[in-house]
Amino acid sequence: MGGGLMTFDSVPGWGLGEDGKSVLGATHGGVVIDKAGNVYVSANKGVVVFSPDGKVLRKFVDDDHSNLHDIEIREEEGVEYIYGARNKNREGIKFRADSGEIVLRLPFPKASGRNPLDKFSPTAITVAPNGDIFLADGYASNVIFRFDKTGKYLSHFGEKGNELKQFNTAHGMTLDERYDPPRLLICDRNHKPKGRLLHYSLEGEFIEVVVTGLGMPTSVSIQGDYVSVPDLHGRVVILDKSNTIMAVLGHNPNPKIRGAHGVKQEDWIEGVFSGTHGSYWDKNGDLFVQDWNVDGRIIKLARVKVPGL
Repeated sequence: MGGGLMTFDSVPGWGLGEDGKSVLGATHGGVVIDKAGNVYVSANKGVVVFSPDGKVLRKFVDDDHSNLHDIEIREEEGVEYIYGARNKNREGIKFRADSGEIVLRLPFPKASGRNPLDKFSPTAITVAPNGDIFLADGYASNVIFRFDKTGKYLSHFGEKGNELKQFNTAHGMTLDERYDPPRLLICDRNHKPKGRLLHYSLEGEFIEVVVTGLGMPTSVSIQGDYVSVPDLHGRVVILDKSNTIMAVLGHNPNPKIRGAHGVKQEDWIEGVFSGTHGSYWDKNGDLFVQDWNVDGRIIKLARVKVPGL
């Protein structure tokens, strides 16, 4: 699938159990990869860690690691930590990738001066180079809260709406280090008439609309000059450094199962997605994609070396 520099082969059966069944259970989350190449997949029940060849290494399946809608991984003083946004549990968290130990919780910041919300539902999280943490309340207020590395509230920005500088479901977010200084790259999933990506400064200032017309962009992952953008409509869009679309992967042509959570494993089609939700690049340029799926689907896409490119 794809083309040119962004040509991939799917790897059938990657991450399935010995019985050929998914080990994840329902998925509505993300995927990250540590320095050793191990793949962390957040499912509704918790986090499952796979070896590079798709074997289960360990699991963090408990009340502390459930419902991680978005995850990012970061090394700090020689230790790898995973940051997560827990939409149903109304918090952000930080935990050790090796043990699962929770080292920080980010509940609704009363110090923000905003009225306590009936629904605080974080959907995305990312971390600045200095350790500041950004947590997007994408399923509720669409405000993005900024904390320091200790969890102290610093500031917030954003509001719900369809105007230029507003968010209609700030669903995904990452640090865009393709620019100096780095920026926030934010998925405005339900913006009308079409989903879009936005750049904001780390101070919460609007910079630009990066690209629009994307359907329902759910998250973003960056490697070098390239950005993978899962679209809930059943495809992954790849952007280059100029934010031009250079490939579309796994497009689902069937509107009945496109963007559908209830596609059972027996109905999965190799190389075709149903509702892409998370993605991450490994060091070889291979791409791992998670579907929003009732049985729990994680797909490995192996990068193909194209002669002459």
